[in-house]
Amino acid sequence: MVFRKIIYSMIVLFALCFDDLAMAQTSPTGEVKKVVDEVVSIVSSQDMKKPENKEKRQKGLKEAIGAIFDFPEMAKLSLGRYWDERTTDEKNEFVQVFETLLENTYSKKIESYKNEKIVYLKETVEGDSSEVKSKVVTSKHDDYAIDYRLLNKGGKWVIHDVTIEGISLVANYRSQFDKIIRSEGYSALMKKLNTKQKDIAAQ
Repeated sequence: MVFRKIIYSMIVLFALCFDDLAMAQTSPTGEVKKVVDEVVSIVSSQDMKKPENKEKRQKGLKEAIGAIFDFPEMAKLSLGRYWDERTTDEKNEFVQVFETLLENTYSKKIESYKNEKIVYLKETVEGDSSEVKSKVVTSKHDDYAIDYRLLNKGGKWVIHDVTIEGISLVANYRSQFDKIIRSEGYSALMKKLNTKQKDIAAQ
């Protein structure tokens, strides 16, 4: 399923080993690197891999990605034209479910860390928006393009979308959410998201 492949690719991205590259921590690339370094430290720690530290490990991973992902913005963009139709309570609920789903998916998949390497190709900044183009090189020397889209909020760069091999994570979500809402309704979407969230958490 394309949706799962996109999620998996996004997860793998954040468990990468970077080239030694001088990057200002206040730059978009620098902000991403700071989080990735923390994630790699967590998944590489022999102590954190112990069964008794499972909850501590997952909590650390969620806090790390939560520091750079703008979940509310991603949720809003993913719901698309249906966002304005929702009540304040519905919006808050959707953001919470959306965030938890991504965090749980991330925490489960990040354990597959295999020392993949990322090479940055270009960073573009236009006002409060930026894009970081990169490619990921696997241990088998395969590579694929991953681009980040970030916004500057309060002086901090945060991710609001990730494009993998030309496929936008947010656009992919929006397409699937739109299809479900049109055919089954908004309540059906929430039911599916909650079920998916529980299934991942139980794995």
